[in-house]
Parts: sequence; C-alpha cells; structure tokens
Amino acid sequence: MDFYKAIWSHVGGRPWTYIARDIYHRLEYLILVSLFIAGYALGYSGITTWKWLMVILSAYTIGYIHGHFFWGSEYIPGQKGN
Repeated sequence: MDFYKAIWSHVGGRPWTYIARDIYHRLEYLILVSLFIAGYALGYSGITTWKWLMVILSAYTIGYIHGHFFWGSEYIPGQKGN
C-alpha cells in the first residue's frame, strides 16, 4: 500500500479510486451512453472471431473490476486520501 500511496500522492494528489468516482458521478449519463453505443457498434459490426470475443470479454472484465470501486463505501465529492 505504501507504493500505491507514493504514486497517487505524486500523480493526482489523492487515490485514483476517488478520482474515478468523481468523474463517474459528474459524467454518469455520458459514460453509460458511451458504453452502450460502443457495445452496439461492436455488435453491429459483425465481429465474430474468437480473438475479438476475447478482446470484448477482457474489456467487460476490466469494467466489472472498475465497478467494484463504487461498491461498499459512501460517495464523498472531492474525497482526500489518508
């Protein structure tokens, strides 16, 4: 944890989880619509190879992990790290 704190204290000034939460709460509709449009575009393009399926599955997994940033704690705008 000390390594992560050393990084975020120099890049962003506070934990990146809090920065991501602020961005999401300020631009929630835009982010959700962008994800919907991206999913529609990928589905409409007819990409059916296993390679692209793995790329899409990887992107989904990253989004799933990112979603856990918002679970289990109260949102406080501009929250600082310890």
